[in-house]
Amino acid sequence: MAATGVCLFPSRLPSVIRPEFTSSSSSSGKSKFNPISVPSRRLAAVSTDHTPTVLTTVNNQTGGSSGKEAHTTTTSAAAEKKRWSGQEDQEELDAEEEEQERLSLTDYFEQAKDFVTSNGGGVGPPRWFSPLHDGGSRLDNSPLLLFLPGIDGTGLGLIRHQHKLGKIFDVWCLHIPAKDRTSFTDLVKLVERTIRSEHHHSPTRPIYLVGESLGACLALSVAALNPDIDLVLILANPATSFGKSQLQPIIPVLQVIPDSLPISLPHILSSMTGVLVANLEKGLGLPLPETVEKLSHDLAASTTYLSVLADILPRETLLWKLQMIRSASPYANSRLHAVKAQTLILSSGKDQLLPSQEEGERLQRTLANCEIRMFENSGHFLFSEDDFDLVTVIKGTGFYRHSRHRDYVSDYIPPTRSEVKNVVDSNRWLSIATSPVMLSTLADGKIVRSLAGVPSEGPVLFVGYHMLLGFELAPMVTQMFVERNIHLRGIAHPMMFVKLREGRLPDISNYDTLRVMGAVPVSASNFYKLLSSKCHVLLYPGGVREALHRKLVLDYEDQMKIPFLKGFIEEITDEAAKVRVGHDGEVGNQDVHFPGIIPKVPGRFYYYFGKPIETQGRKQELRDREKAHQVYLEVKSEVEKCLAYLREKRENDPYRSIFSRLQYQATHGFSSQVEIPTFEL
Repeated sequence: MAATGVCLFPSRLPSVIRPEFTSSSSSSGKSKFNPISVPSRRLAAVSTDHTPTVLTTVNNQTGGSSGKEAHTTTTSAAAEKKRWSGQEDQEELDAEEEEQERLSLTDYFEQAKDFVTSNGGGVGPPRWFSPLHDGGSRLDNSPLLLFLPGIDGTGLGLIRHQHKLGKIFDVWCLHIPAKDRTSFTDLVKLVERTIRSEHHHSPTRPIYLVGESLGACLALSVAALNPDIDLVLILANPATSFGKSQLQPIIPVLQVIPDSLPISLPHILSSMTGVLVANLEKGLGLPLPETVEKLSHDLAASTTYLSVLADILPRETLLWKLQMIRSASPYANSRLHAVKAQTLILSSGKDQLLPSQEEGERLQRTLANCEIRMFENSGHFLFSEDDFDLVTVIKGTGFYRHSRHRDYVSDYIPPTRSEVKNVVDSNRWLSIATSPVMLSTLADGKIVRSLAGVPSEGPVLFVGYHMLLGFELAPMVTQMFVERNIHLRGIAHPMMFVKLREGRLPDISNYDTLRVMGAVPVSASNFYKLLSSKCHVLLYPGGVREALHRKLVLDYEDQMKIPFLKGFIEEITDEAAKVRVGHDGEVGNQDVHFPGIIPKVPGRFYYYFGKPIETQGRKQELRDREKAHQVYLEVKSEVEKCLAYLREKRENDPYRSIFSRLQYQATHGFSSQVEIPTFEL
């Protein structure tokens, strides 16, 4: 596959809350928080029988064998911009991610213990607290996120995610003390008062309700009662399925067990063990000593803190919570028809407490505006699992926004280094199989085997030609990021963002990675916003028709002559959002289909970016249609030269064949970091 190119260079936190903070050292050497209650007029949500309070906390933590041809045209403008990933910012982000990875089940128990011991032994009314002592250094105008806890009630369920969430949200968590007996309906009123107060002060800002189990029932109930408020619901394993839960038989047992008889909480502990086993299974790629050490650490933590769990959920509290869930489930289910909020269901495939996978599918069918993401190997406590990243999920589903409607440019959060690494790792075998050769042209005209000639300052427009199924995208986008720290924002087909109806098209979750990496739906306004924001923009004018190449074993024209295949194409095309509405002929023909192909030996990918073509200072000139056409011919000519160069040069590549590349890799290592030689430049 050969890709060539030329470059065109056109030249609130609530104001009345003032938290006080103290800190002390835990036995583990990590900082821990001391909760402090302060009076407040806002964000003071409590049960109706108590004086309003706010709990604030501090937590100080740091192509075929002959190759494939394609071309890329690049347009850019010289302009000043502050790059999102500056060295200092990136070092801070990397340090934060490393610290985030250290948070574990032990941290949860340690902080839960502090909650119980420092807050009057689990007494007092429900209250809100901020898990971050500095508010998380949030982005401007960050939306409010309210976390509604599950059966534990501590509000610490987001401990593994709170620092990353704190960068983009105003995070508040609901704490329900162990000895509190506020009813479910009063909890609904409590949360409702909070969101109404916040909506009054910031009517254009969405409010996120992140609910886990019982908290999901709470979120759904509040949303049903407040359809006029812009709410976004993110619900992990909702307890709306409690009627089918294994926890049901525990209630009558708890009611008759004598107080003198200690309870082992078998279902709770078995579920937590499920988290440990799941984390072990997912960590089997680690060296054996690290895997054993990790498992030993987690098992020791679960054993050491059984007494903490007993303090959080003593027998009478566990009974109260289960009875609450039993009433909350039908309460929420009876109001699902009234929920208009944008909703994301996170369902675990190995939930030992609730039939979450089945329930997620039911809720998706029932709710008016709902998406679902399945986590097949996860247990009930999804937020506690090692490889689950809530911020990445929010970004991948496109659920992050600052106003009622998502702006794909201003609402976008760039990928972190760990997210980029995951994308690179997931495409490792593609890179090894195709051994991409990337060439660019320096300012003096010299061709180099690197991306040094690609402009670092934007706006930059890359205009490309798809190879089959767009396989050329991943190596180019990831290499541009890794080598030059340049973030390509792709203009993509709308079907990757929305399905008009459920049917036979691939699930929209298949495109989450593209959204994390910055893809936006094709539109003139999105295109303009990206360039105005000085982004590096990747555009494929040929679109889906080009990616689904026509000249194949059983191409589009052949399939349209077969009645059942024609019906299938028309069906899936109706499911996808349309582009180029109103155009006729080949330009307007964007039918979605699956090409019939014969597998072939992978060829080598070649990319060539020509010398940038500057358009700075030619604004008035390019307003003239004739002169603009001259620029078009200049670009076309440069692309043709680049293609001709690659077609000639690849014939002299001693490692063009996958067999010669495999022989080289067998000697030097099968790694995407191993650079296999190519033709002489």
